[in-house]
Amino acid sequence: MTTIAEQSVGGRCGERPTQGSQLASLGGRCGERPTQGSQLANLDPFAEASGDNAGAGSKEYVHIRVQQRNGRKSLTTVQGLKKEYSKTKILKDLKKEFCCNGTVVEDPELGQVIQLQGDQRKNVSTFLVQTAIVKKDQIKIHGF
Repeated sequence: MTTIAEQSVGGRCGERPTQGSQLASLGGRCGERPTQGSQLANLDPFAEASGDNAGAGSKEYVHIRVQQRNGRKSLTTVQGLKKEYSKTKILKDLKKEFCCNGTVVEDPELGQVIQLQGDQRKNVSTFLVQTAIVKKDQIKIHGF
């Protein structure tokens, strides 16, 4: 029979603590969130999204996002393509390939952004990789 002290330090509720038990190393009780003094307090979940660590070794990503319009309608945006590529020619090929409409929008912060009708995230990413415009590890797909 385990005591209450042993239960509160174990990996799961009612389980004896093991040497590699995560909760035992954090010092928390079963079912409780870690306290500020724990090791998880130093973890920043948005560290990758912030531009603080954008050093010399950082990659230029192509971001493919989906935005919900009204009802079932959605909009796919592609941003981060290199300036040397003609966005209008890429858009023309995307529109023919996926049978959808689209446009190139000039944004003051982001530059030229390609917008396509519908959820074309997977289609656009495979198209960009197959045409060797970007590598697969340079694409970030966002959205639900």
